[in-house]
Amino acid sequence: MTNFQHDTSINAPKSVVWEWHAREGAFDRLAPPWEKMESISSPPDLSPGGRRVIKMKVGPLKMKWIAEHTDLIEGELFADRMIRGPFKRWEHTHRLIEEDGATIVRDEVSYDLPFGFLGRLFGSRYVRMMVTRMFTSRAISLTRDIMRHQSFSHLPRKKILISGASGLIGSQLMPFLDTGGHEIIQLVRRTPTNDFERYWDPQKGDLEPSLFDGIDAVIHLGGVGIGDKRWSKKRKAAILDSRRDSVTLLAETMASLVKKPEVFIVASAIGIYGNRGDENIDENSGNGEGFLTDTALVWESSADAARSAGIRTIHLRSGIVLTPQGGALGRMLFPFKMGAGGPIGSGKQWMSWISMDDHIAAVQHLMMTSECEGVYNLTAPNPVRQKTFAKTLGRVLRRPAFAPLPGFILRILFGELARPLLLEGQKVHPKRLLDAGFEFEHSNLEDALRDTLGKWKNQ
Repeated sequence: MTNFQHDTSINAPKSVVWEWHAREGAFDRLAPPWEKMESISSPPDLSPGGRRVIKMKVGPLKMKWIAEHTDLIEGELFADRMIRGPFKRWEHTHRLIEEDGATIVRDEVSYDLPFGFLGRLFGSRYVRMMVTRMFTSRAISLTRDIMRHQSFSHLPRKKILISGASGLIGSQLMPFLDTGGHEIIQLVRRTPTNDFERYWDPQKGDLEPSLFDGIDAVIHLGGVGIGDKRWSKKRKAAILDSRRDSVTLLAETMASLVKKPEVFIVASAIGIYGNRGDENIDENSGNGEGFLTDTALVWESSADAARSAGIRTIHLRSGIVLTPQGGALGRMLFPFKMGAGGPIGSGKQWMSWISMDDHIAAVQHLMMTSECEGVYNLTAPNPVRQKTFAKTLGRVLRRPAFAPLPGFILRILFGELARPLLLEGQKVHPKRLLDAGFEFEHSNLEDALRDTLGKWKNQ
């Protein structure tokens, strides 16, 4: 049996830290960003007997982890044990200890590896390293989230309607807002499966106005994926139509209400600026040319009805959001880990990036700051050239990063989308976000990559 203990010190009262852990979104926020884990069923609270079923990957293997809550002292501790999973035994106790107005979260874990002596001989050191890495990540996420939420603790919590919550950004934004005490209602295009889901179908114009009863904020992240498939004429129409139809339906429905939501936040993209070479771009810069620009212009103008009705409307012009779960970074990881990574095309094109944690925190900041409206670039303050990005990622992964990927191969593989998404870029700065008082956790690319991949220098 191996015993492991990890202490996290948080500058917040114990009651605040306990409430964070008691929220449904806590599991998703504590899961290391590089792990492939999905909660497929969850208990209603922390009471003994409640079970959580998790789908996960351990190397090439897919398995389920079933955890059951075993002990609970309200406000003090809760515990769980593994019923099924990769360990022979796993028991985890979370203790909250208050000291001088701060809180220590003490994680106590006891585990046994499978396969007896052989498991301990060959797996003990590796598992200890992975457990340490996991709890380091948990400590960072917990401390950072509570700090972000505490900065708005003086304001009332909001009831928020979110569409596109199952996507790359929404899957982290929703639990982040939930752990902050907000009430989340999710719009889905299938039959709802729980009390927090509501049906809509923007393609058919189907959206019940009563769904907005009591809603303070609406966040729309939906739309057909821009870089998921080659751009055929049909695909481009789907990308454009999905954004126009969904935003228009939401905006016009809200505008028709007697009691309207206070704020409407709509996803957009820095692709609106087009290919601008070395030009420094902020929210005052003009628009570019091409399909991405046209799409973003339609995207943003589709919210006009809400804006005209006096609803505070915000457009999130997002850059490359860093997460190993998908997007640009997710696609790069395999070749880089295999030692086959390197610059794309000339490598001179600018990449305007932002960490996932900064992106979701920026959405909360804009939502909770009543003076904020209009367009905001959601990018870190220090964009980099693509060759610098490749070199930095290689250094973080301790892999070579000199294998170039020529532009003509990308055009063969991806067709029309290769040029605007991979071979061109923009040097975008978040001027208005900084002016609004937002503080970035990750202004430096290497720090952001190390955080999201769990590759800290001291690990």
